[in-house]
Amino acid sequence: MTTTNLTVTVPLYRLAHSRTGDKGNRSNISVIAWHPALWDVLVEQVTEAAVAQQFAQRRPRRVTRYLLPQLQAMNLVLDDVLDGGVNDSLNLDSHGKALSYLLLDMPVTVPAHLSTYFGGPSV
Repeated sequence: MTTTNLTVTVPLYRLAHSRTGDKGNRSNISVIAWHPALWDVLVEQVTEAAVAQQFAQRRPRRVTRYLLPQLQAMNLVLDDVLDGGVNDSLNLDSHGKALSYLLLDMPVTVPAHLSTYFGGPSV
């Protein structure tokens, strides 16, 4: 964790947890806030562009974000990110939960006072 001018930079998993699924060459990754107070930070920083950058080595053709504010959650759809899909790829690590872990490692900057709402592992 990096602290600067009343903000902290932490991995996304401190703010949210995730579920994932895949169909063909498309991955769906949900991001669910640990606490409603963290929602605005997620909306501000977990953007389509930021997610595309986090997955740059996977070269997604498109990232689409769907917000679910009543649940403090979002669904991210990444097109052409699975090496052709489960049946076409020899790379099993590119499917399922592995991609959510890549997303949850994305750094986010949070006002320090919100750190009391962090969840997930602290190390």
